[in-house]
Amino acid sequence: MAGAPESTQTASGTPWRNPLRDGRDKRIPRIAGPCSMVIFGVTGDLSRRKLMPAIYDLANRGLLPPGFALVGFARREMSDQDFGEIVHEAVREHARTPFRQEVWDHLAEGFRFVQGTFEDGDAFGRLAETLSRLDDERGTGGNHAFYLSIPPNAFPVVLDQLHRHQLTSSAAALGRAPWRRVVIEKPFGHDLDSARELNALVNRVFPEETVFRIDHYLGKETVQNILALRFANQLFDPIWNANYVDHVQITMAEDIGLGGRAGYYDGIGAARDVIQNHLLQLLALTAMEEPISFEPRQLQNEKIKVLSATKLVEPLDETTARGQYAAGWQGGQEVVGLLDEEGFDPQSRTETYAALTLEVDTRRWAGVPFYLRTGKRLGRRVTEIAVVFKRAPHLPFDQTMTADLGENALVIRVQPDEGITMRFGSKVPGSSMEVRDVNMDFSYGEAFTESSPEAYERLILDVLLGEPSLFPVNAEVELSWRILDPVLAHWAADGKPEQYEAGTWGPDSADAMLARTGREWRRP
Repeated sequence: MAGAPESTQTASGTPWRNPLRDGRDKRIPRIAGPCSMVIFGVTGDLSRRKLMPAIYDLANRGLLPPGFALVGFARREMSDQDFGEIVHEAVREHARTPFRQEVWDHLAEGFRFVQGTFEDGDAFGRLAETLSRLDDERGTGGNHAFYLSIPPNAFPVVLDQLHRHQLTSSAAALGRAPWRRVVIEKPFGHDLDSARELNALVNRVFPEETVFRIDHYLGKETVQNILALRFANQLFDPIWNANYVDHVQITMAEDIGLGGRAGYYDGIGAARDVIQNHLLQLLALTAMEEPISFEPRQLQNEKIKVLSATKLVEPLDETTARGQYAAGWQGGQEVVGLLDEEGFDPQSRTETYAALTLEVDTRRWAGVPFYLRTGKRLGRRVTEIAVVFKRAPHLPFDQTMTADLGENALVIRVQPDEGITMRFGSKVPGSSMEVRDVNMDFSYGEAFTESSPEAYERLILDVLLGEPSLFPVNAEVELSWRILDPVLAHWAADGKPEQYEAGTWGPDSADAMLARTGREWRRP
């Protein structure tokens, strides 16, 4: 159908649209307008493994403007060409899409590097001059995003330098040009007070609508699919409430340890690192009401309502658990415990496992416990949301026929095997009426021919487009800390975390936490 008209008229004179072109148009993603991105901390691990490869992948997919520019800022001395070689190495090693020389050559024309420390005012002056030249040479139009891939304690000086050199003065409402935006990596503070201070600091320089706090979990396809599952299907809505749901388990388990990461992790711990942001965001998406529309503000408002209604279940001695991995076996190899990892204080009280019991105090969810857990050196790497339903009120079978029958469950697998599993009872073939659990499975990899983009691809593109739907706002960050702070205070006064063997599923206290209510953790 090459050359088919875009539109014509039917016999009745009404306009007719080519359905093939309509379908095509709906699938075409938005392309960012003229702009540049400045990465502070460009020589760091996050930039090398995630940010620079994601920018190449966006270019390879045709989603960046022709004149896009990438500016690196770091203390190391190097030329624009040296910087390009660093980006090239990162792309070759970590990019998701195939390397294409013509794409690379065009993208590399926009690479610039500025050397300096965060305290060096002259370096920020050179940055301002570089961006001004890019406006002329690359047509970036004064539109610049500043990615702070740096420790939070460096935020004040960088923000002050950007403001002093008038690099934030064009910050305007989303959708207008020229614009300036800032991207902030977690952690968003270490408690409620520090989060408020950080938010106030950032908002003195960048209005809230130009602030993009990255939680990379929200960029994952399967996380966004929670919204599609819930609000595009009538099948689930009638049972998505306390009348049918017994409890919800949200798990993020890792099988790796913390060797070499003591500088970042010691003193932070699993609850601050994962529960405050990733898991509470997953809870909000699971429990939220249907928004009026999928405009960013409407989506954010519904998440804020959920977090406002989320409460800890008391007493914390019985409804929370924390642990610290000890020596054990992982993947057939013997591994050391946290206190023997390089850089960790032998007296460290930093938890590597954390579990909480929460309730969402709304009509829909009243009385339904939400169990959140995360840990290092657990049985396997997996992130999932398991909505576990109540047992049928009456089973017209002999008890021996249903001895192996568990609870129905809907499991959303976020990683690594992205998809959805439904668990329900089915008759076992044979002459007797024996009922057992079976699984019905949907896998992204099998259902769709195209591979999912990396989370940072989606999020960086959204920053450049000015699309804030997947980025937590001030209220979400502060409400999350309000939920978590009492637990952290309780643990701080309660001695050391319980030890658990590496390669297992956490401390005994976590199992006891659920056993008190007659429940048990799902084994992914």
